Amino acid sequence: MLTSGAKILVSCLEEQGVRNIFGYPGASILSVYDALAVSSIRHVLTAHEQGACFAAEGYARRSGHAGVVLATSGPGATNLVTGLADAYMDSVPLVAITGNVPLAQLGHDSFQEVDIFDVSMPVTKYGIIVKSASEIAPAVRRAFALAESGRRGPVLIDIPSDVLDCSAEYEPAVPERPSPLLPDEEEIKRAAELIARSSRPLIYAGGGAAAAGAEDRILELSLRLKAPVVTSYMGIGCCPPDHPRFLGVLSDINLKAASAMAECDLFITVGARFNSRYGAFGGLKKRRTPLLQFDSDRAEIDKNVPASASVIADAALALDALLPLVREKDEAEWAYDLLPDSAQENRGTRIIRALTRELGDGVTVTTDVGLHQEWAAHNAQVRTPRRFLTSGGLGAMGFGMGAAIGAHFASGDVCLVITGDGSFNMNLNELTTAVKHHVPLVVAVMNNNALGMIRKLQTARGTKGSAMSSLYLGVDYAALARAMGARGVTVTEEEDVDEAVKNALDGTLPVVIDFRIPINTGI
Repeated sequence: MLTSGAKILVSCLEEQGVRNIFGYPGASILSVYDALAVSSIRHVLTAHEQGACFAAEGYARRSGHAGVVLATSGPGATNLVTGLADAYMDSVPLVAITGNVPLAQLGHDSFQEVDIFDVSMPVTKYGIIVKSASEIAPAVRRAFALAESGRRGPVLIDIPSDVLDCSAEYEPAVPERPSPLLPDEEEIKRAAELIARSSRPLIYAGGGAAAAGAEDRILELSLRLKAPVVTSYMGIGCCPPDHPRFLGVLSDINLKAASAMAECDLFITVGARFNSRYGAFGGLKKRRTPLLQFDSDRAEIDKNVPASASVIADAALALDALLPLVREKDEAEWAYDLLPDSAQENRGTRIIRALTRELGDGVTVTTDVGLHQEWAAHNAQVRTPRRFLTSGGLGAMGFGMGAAIGAHFASGDVCLVITGDGSFNMNLNELTTAVKHHVPLVVAVMNNNALGMIRKLQTARGTKGSAMSSLYLGVDYAALARAMGARGVTVTEEEDVDEAVKNALDGTLPVVIDFRIPINTGI
């Protein structure tokens, strides 16, 4: 049956099980919007394409399935690039669909023409330029398969506007779901032998463990090995915060986790990259600590730290194969037991603990990037994977609002956005999206009138003066929230935090809580 390209596109999205799309219309993509209007798919109109891309990311991170974002040509497409880069670095499955100028106008500097295929190539897993209506269905099916297989990531489909208006034959098909990568038997044996020779192993769980649903296997491995567990930002939730062997997030401010890393005689990493954010990884190479690495992406093996043994497979399947070969170990003595609790204590951390305590285990937490991200990672009480969503590899300010909106559409959760005044200023326009779609958000603005992380780094460098990190904006965020149709609350006094949190949550959502904190908090 002959069908227009736009209808084929939407039918294929329905075929893939898509129920929500985040986007912003424009001339080059209008045919798709016409088709969406009579489809089963809900389109969430955001305030900006970057917010739409972060929302699609939040949807994917919370649900585990590919999020979908839609944008027009030119600036609509280029506004997606930060979100695509964020998804690429954090291995988030995403399908981005952009319209472009008509096929014959490509390469002629037409109005709103951008070669988004080449622009996005370094920050996407794959890109497709569709040049005929008959190519749309195979492109969409391939995009979802690639986005959700192996090491997950974003895929771009760019479609000239006239291709969307042309017709082609369309036959529905059953989606092909990628099979998880199976472990190699010999690799598993070598991993078990390396574990058997260790006496003080340490387990490091990352985003790959969370994506594979391997948290129960990690806890079982920890139990058998009497091994402490640390996580990356992306692995938060793989071990409950009150678990006796959980040492928290591995970072330069967590002394217990750093001490365990220095003492261990085997570092077992499950689905985590060794990026440059924490200098501690350099110590692994310097001390030549044996490394056992589980990852679904062969390119990550030996990339930054040489591995003594590796298993290239889905994390859950790899641990399922490993556990029968692992014998229970005796309890080891660790010096980290003698260290005091190294969690940073300040008004920001107390606010975050109060918020997550009141909202309970059913909340999904998103963050922006800055000091508040550190505070949230170490203090938000998140017990299960996919409920702590943050920009890990890219460190994108403005991520939290869009991600929370997407996470809500994936789960129905109340979402807590932990942000700073600097980050909130980046994408506060998405508060209008939350209001319009009745998204239950609690937005906690850590308002210190500064770019806190920059101020901290400048202080460490001995920089005199603070003109480049002090905002001094004087914005009344509670009043701004009310102007946008949300509730707004201002909290100024330390002793008012617990009561203010309870009162703020006892009302309609979304709500913005403007927490005024001293400029040098946490520095």
